[in-house]
Amino acid sequence: MEGILALVVTALLVSFAIRWAAVKMRLPMPTRIAVITVFVLVALTLYGNQLAD
Repeated sequence: MEGILALVVTALLVSFAIRWAAVKMRLPMPTRIAVITVFVLVALTLYGNQLAD
């Protein structure tokens, strides 16, 4: 349960940071749900690869 909560909090922080950086660099800002989805997929993939080792 703590891992899921940590993943959600980290995903929210990452989405804020990426959107803030995009605004500072004057790039098109991605939607929050797109950033969270990509981050969660990457985090779960890395976690799955760690389990295989």
